[in-house]
Amino acid sequence: MPTRAQYIEAATRDNTRRSYRAALRHYEEEWGGLLPATADSVSRYLTDHADTLSVNTLKQRLAALAKWHNDQGFPDPTKAPLVKTILKGIRRLHPAVEKQAKPLQLEQLEIVDTWLRHQADNSNRDAAMQLRCIRDRALLLLGFWRGFRSDELCRLRVEHVTLTPGEGLTLFLPTSKGDRDNQGRTFRAPALRALCPVEAVNTWLTLTGRTEGPLFPRIDRWGRLSETPMNPGSINKWLRELFTKAGLPESERYSSHSLRRGFAGWANANQWDVKTLMQYVGWSDVQSALRYIDGADPFAAFRSPRTALASPPIIDV
Repeated sequence: MPTRAQYIEAATRDNTRRSYRAALRHYEEEWGGLLPATADSVSRYLTDHADTLSVNTLKQRLAALAKWHNDQGFPDPTKAPLVKTILKGIRRLHPAVEKQAKPLQLEQLEIVDTWLRHQADNSNRDAAMQLRCIRDRALLLLGFWRGFRSDELCRLRVEHVTLTPGEGLTLFLPTSKGDRDNQGRTFRAPALRALCPVEAVNTWLTLTGRTEGPLFPRIDRWGRLSETPMNPGSINKWLRELFTKAGLPESERYSSHSLRRGFAGWANANQWDVKTLMQYVGWSDVQSALRYIDGADPFAAFRSPRTALASPPIIDV
């Protein structure tokens, strides 16, 4: 039976725990801070790293310190007026444009999908390569059309997938970032006329014959499927390498958020209202959604003509 400590640990997402542990190590071991901390020491820590760390990173470090003090029953020094004033001053003296991943557009998705299908069709003598291409295609299309985060993609399991070829599929995630109460969420993906995630996942499952385990496992050099899923931290590197091989320019500007941003942009261009988009992707507040949506171009009607893009598929929610 799980212990109380295990229940407490399970209440926090793995990614959050890892980032908090790293933040505390940086404060204690690298900077030499003591715990419990004081408002003065925290403000000096912020000052010493204002030139090298972004405001968002500093805020994450403060969140880790706040959680440690709250968990241990100590007063939270990060709420002190001095710390808030220092952070406000850093924002003012070190303004920075928020870096966002380049959104993956539909025509770019088609280029990568075509490259993956071609590689899979012409790698019959290389079973490992064929497996990777078919897995990567399923991961890419499902990640785009569902707007999944990298950790969500890596936590999907075969036994939680219900698929009807030509109609759609459902996926169950026991926990996700927007699921604060850990009740689990069911996600649905429809079958599409083109770039279909249902067809891609069905091809992958049919090829592997797996009935349980991670939906997107690691594959070794000999084509053996691991019982360990792909690492969320490796998705950005995987995506950039894939885009480079497929010939997309500026591949270094893409990340796992590119799939999410690309889908949000497509949905916005196809007149999805924000509430529908939030429900479909799993955002809990409007501000989260708006960060992923680029505003309409007010000069669109006056720009020079461009080649019309192919009609995107239709998604019913």
